[in-house]
Amino acid sequence: MRKDFERCTPESVGIPSESIEKLLDRFEEGWTEPHGLMIMRDSKVFAEGWWAPYAPGLIHGLQSHTKTYAATAVGIAVTEGILRLDERVIDIFPDRAPKDPSENLKLLTVRDVLCMGCGMEKMPMGGADWIDQFLATPVVHKPGTAFMYNSTGSTLLGAMVREKTGLGLIDYLTPRLFDKIGIDAKNLKCICMEDGMEMGGGGMYATTEDNLRLMKLYADGGVWEGERILSEEYVKLATSLQNESATERAVNPPAEDNFVGYGFQIWMCRPEGVYRADGAMGQFTIVFPKYNMILAITENASGSTGGVMPQKALDTIWEWYYSLPAADAGALPENPEASAHLARRMEMLALPKPKRSPVSPCQEAVSGCYEVKEGYLAFKMANFFVRNARTDGAVKLGICFDSHGVELTTVDAQGTEKKLFAAMDGSRKENTVDGIASIALASAEWVEDKLLRLTLRMVETCNEQIFDLIFDGECLTVEGYSNHVFSLSHKEVSKLQKIG
Repeated sequence: MRKDFERCTPESVGIPSESIEKLLDRFEEGWTEPHGLMIMRDSKVFAEGWWAPYAPGLIHGLQSHTKTYAATAVGIAVTEGILRLDERVIDIFPDRAPKDPSENLKLLTVRDVLCMGCGMEKMPMGGADWIDQFLATPVVHKPGTAFMYNSTGSTLLGAMVREKTGLGLIDYLTPRLFDKIGIDAKNLKCICMEDGMEMGGGGMYATTEDNLRLMKLYADGGVWEGERILSEEYVKLATSLQNESATERAVNPPAEDNFVGYGFQIWMCRPEGVYRADGAMGQFTIVFPKYNMILAITENASGSTGGVMPQKALDTIWEWYYSLPAADAGALPENPEASAHLARRMEMLALPKPKRSPVSPCQEAVSGCYEVKEGYLAFKMANFFVRNARTDGAVKLGICFDSHGVELTTVDAQGTEKKLFAAMDGSRKENTVDGIASIALASAEWVEDKLLRLTLRMVETCNEQIFDLIFDGECLTVEGYSNHVFSLSHKEVSKLQKIG
């Protein structure tokens, strides 16, 4: 049974309401796109808000924040005695290891995988036999002595649990974690590897509050409402330095908080004692033990150069943290005017709405049916992990305008029609599209007389999918791209010919 957290004013837990307003001001400056924020102290939520169209009950792509969920499954298995931290990986997968394993591979343990100490210099990728590929990847360094960020290794953590129990990540965690700490497992989604294993390195979708609940378990030493879920020893190891990560400076120079060290799929932070679960584009859940405080944020801090904007998000949070009253200062005098103003503001948070589009003089002429002559065309979220999944592309595209927007109809090779309506009146129209993230809020605008820009706000993710429809007589070029950090340099181009 899920129990709601107690809500309170910031002042009642020693935080000035004005300080939260200043934090919101910083996050709304334009360098990131905030989606959701929750802050808790002493087990009470004193600030929370979501920027519409994002909402508290909507799941959100976690990227590598998923890793902490995968590590928690291992932690529970260790607590239950199903796995041991010193257990060798080749003993867990005896039928998947090479016939003549290297000496370093023989040394590789569960603990080494947890702390990104696999000893590899390249990350093995997916495929139906991805576990075999992982174990066949050269272990160049003695395990545990070198740091290399390895998302496939994080997915292997869940596979270890599956190998021992026969249960995938979600099925294993549902009765042991989710049901106990108040996460609705039916609301979760996860991208899977080809063999059905959930992608524990970065494939989960959960809510902002789910993330806060997960890290509250760690903040409370592995105990939830008097029941021990993770052993005290596992939590201590997971949330403290287990592997130096200074070598990350060469991989992602702007990300200063990635050089401080690593626990068990949890990052150490520059403020003393602070640690975080971390996903690309700024999915952070941060524990401040000194203040008994947790901050969870979901956002799209992609930028165009890797870790610059996510690091700015952390820098902004640290500045706010350092500005707070002393941890032992106690409650502040209530400030009804300030706390009410903050509450109203957080209830009214919203991202900018789409522009209302003018009518193009060529709108009537470009309406009709087009045949795909070249390239892949599908209006859905790009799969950044499986780029060769190209079996569902359209062979025809229909375009029809009305006074509120444009209806796009795709037809695939099997004759299946799929319709998508994009609003052009300054609003977004909700559509269901293919893919694990299926809610697309669609809008369109004429950028130029012959350039129609379609924007799909994939509201269960960090990102938007953008399609530029460029008309040239009877020809149409569709250029699809994304503001997702893993897709900034990729553009999908298809060429069509009008047939009616």
